[in-house]
Amino acid sequence: MTAERLGVPAFSVMTARFESAAEMMSRVLGMPDYAFATIGHPVSSATDEGLRAMARTAIEQGFKLLLRP
Repeated sequence: MTAERLGVPAFSVMTARFESAAEMMSRVLGMPDYAFATIGHPVSSATDEGLRAMARTAIEQGFKLLLRP
């Protein structure tokens, strides 16, 4: 959010378990419509292939977020 406020295109990545907390924080920080990429949870016990899949998901969603009008 700080980067976005400074005019630097950016996106955040959140696991599904913390999606509601991220939405709440975006409201608290004055950016209620701030969109972020959501990946599976948990990350800490994911296999290498699972992490690759999460990374692909984050990248795909991130491209859409960065390229939105």
